Amino acid sequence: MEREEMLTKLKAIIKPYVKNEEALSNLTENTSFINDLNINSANLVDVILDVEEVFDIEIDNHSMEKMTNVKAALAVIEEKLAENK
Repeated sequence: MEREEMLTKLKAIIKPYVKNEEALSNLTENTSFINDLNINSANLVDVILDVEEVFDIEIDNHSMEKMTNVKAALAVIEEKLAENK
């Protein structure tokens, strides 16, 4: 799966939880889920569950803790997709 396709899917997943629409429209790999998008920690868990479902992967606690921004989330998704091949 192309990185751009993953980013598009990730953006669709996080959209319902975002409190800062402007930050979402200016999303980059350095965008922080909590600081920039104002997603609270409870909703971040929902985001991760949605990521697991959409990408058909399982994210362990260690990987979950790394998913603080878009770049880290994409790295975890790529890693888990590679493990599933």
